[in-house]
Amino acid sequence: MQTQNQSKLRLLFEILMVSTRLGLTSFGGPVAHLGYFHEEYIRRRKWMDEKSYADLVALCQFLPGPASSQVGIGIGVMRAGVLGGIVSFIGFTLPSVIVLILFAIFLHNFGITDAGWLQGLKIVAVVVVAHAILGMAKNLTPDLQRKSLALMAVVVTLLWQTAFTQVGVILLAGLVGYFLYRDQTLEEKTDQVHFPVTKRFAIICLTLFFGLLIVLPLLREVTNLNWLAMFDSFYRSGSLVFGGGHVVLPLLEREFVPTGWLSEEEFLAGYGMAQAVPGPLFTFAAYIGGVINGWQGGLLATVAIFLPAFLLILGTLPFWNYLRQNPKIKAALMGVNAAVVGILITALYHPIWTTSILTPVDFSFAAILFGMLVFWKLPPWVIVLTGAIGGYLLSFI
Repeated sequence: MQTQNQSKLRLLFEILMVSTRLGLTSFGGPVAHLGYFHEEYIRRRKWMDEKSYADLVALCQFLPGPASSQVGIGIGVMRAGVLGGIVSFIGFTLPSVIVLILFAIFLHNFGITDAGWLQGLKIVAVVVVAHAILGMAKNLTPDLQRKSLALMAVVVTLLWQTAFTQVGVILLAGLVGYFLYRDQTLEEKTDQVHFPVTKRFAIICLTLFFGLLIVLPLLREVTNLNWLAMFDSFYRSGSLVFGGGHVVLPLLEREFVPTGWLSEEEFLAGYGMAQAVPGPLFTFAAYIGGVINGWQGGLLATVAIFLPAFLLILGTLPFWNYLRQNPKIKAALMGVNAAVVGILITALYHPIWTTSILTPVDFSFAAILFGMLVFWKLPPWVIVLTGAIGGYLLSFI
């Protein structure tokens, strides 16, 4: 028994070391993260075969939440059970969480939100989101029907900016996608994959996921607890995001800026800073929590926004063999993904563009940064550093 426990501890330590190294070096967003995972976990260490990895990636793309983080959690679960998933998540996420919490505390305590370098980081946010839109639109809206769904999402989310608009748009787009693509040939031969999570445990996780989604807003209404209100806002944001970290931006902005938890300038400066650190973009929540309530708020925000990802990946793994072979579910997802593109365009216009591109100089600088990112293929941290230095220098013009 002791030998078995030691073996399990060594395995967990190995997962922690490998995932931490990835958390320190994985720049470039969720697509790049999946490439890093493939190189490290599949090619080098052969922890999974190619087909199982592809299935896991497909499952995480299907679910709301941070896809790359969910893939990392899933690999950890398949390697060493639930504890393996937790350890894998900690290693991949903690480095960027620490940096963003420290940045939030520094920014909040020294009151430098009007500094020129922060304007540069806000312009970086414009560039990064614009680049994300181009890449996603190419893949997710290839035909006229899905382009029309994306346009519908833009118009609705711009004209009716409420907390429930985006959820309604996603649900409607899924319904339209179901009727448009349900007869499309999507029947692919796939092998059965075994996942080390029981269906009973999975049902408990899914029940907890939906239960918290319903109960937290009710508790928030009948109490005056600030920490509960924060937890509810981050949990709902993490539960309702299809399309990855960039789409969580408008959800978080509407949860925390109009209510006065933090200013528009603080929000966008933090979003720009989040591009400079490796790991998942959802760790932007740690920055918001850090601005609101120091390191305690940063940790609370991190747990709250990633908890839905944990519950969903653990709750769906045993049922993925059925879901991935169901063409009707795939059809609905095609509509949802098209709507995500529209929501991204809305986020690009407001609040990012309207509060960042104020002069012809700002637009020119954004164009240069965009060229560096898209045409010259420079890494994101170079774009962020250039943005901060350039913003500082432009403040003297």
